[in-house]
Amino acid sequence: MPTLFRFLFILAVIAGAIYGSMVALVFFVEPRERDVTVRIPSERLNAPEAPKQQP
Repeated sequence: MPTLFRFLFILAVIAGAIYGSMVALVFFVEPRERDVTVRIPSERLNAPEAPKQQP
């Protein structure tokens, strides 16, 4: 088997293994649902206004 065909065959096998593992993850792994809470400091919500500059 020439070198180019061997190289392309190895790349196809690797791509097939990656594709197969992604399909297996889709079918066999169930995501868990959970609540997400993000705390925002009050300084970010009520930021003081910058003084306006006179022209």
